[in-house]
Amino acid sequence: MNSFTVTAIGNLAKNPELAVKGDVSYTRFCLVGNDYVGKDESGKPREAATSVWFTAFEALGEVIAKNARKGDQLILHAQLRANNWTDRDGEKQYDHSYIVQSFKFGAPGKAKREELAAMRDERETGVLETDL
Repeated sequence: MNSFTVTAIGNLAKNPELAVKGDVSYTRFCLVGNDYVGKDESGKPREAATSVWFTAFEALGEVIAKNARKGDQLILHAQLRANNWTDRDGEKQYDHSYIVQSFKFGAPGKAKREELAAMRDERETGVLETDL
């Protein structure tokens, strides 16, 4: 049983980073989300950006690293894990990690939209050239 799970929807701050340590592959990535935080003095809406780092292991991480690009939206479920340790001075340190359990691709970012448009253009041009 996972005592803490989160659902996150955000856009990739940069391309995911695939790494291998021993026999385990993992992908680290940062999602950014914007939240409404009221209005400024002139009445215009204000937003605050929040960024959170996630880790996805093995096949799940490899799919994200291979197919997701900066700006793409991801919708995911993650488990919160404690990372506690004692530093060199003997002080207890507390941290946490978000481990991806499942995800879906959301809206594509600018880079992905441009990549898809180039593939469409190439396909259309290829079809026209073979018809000649």
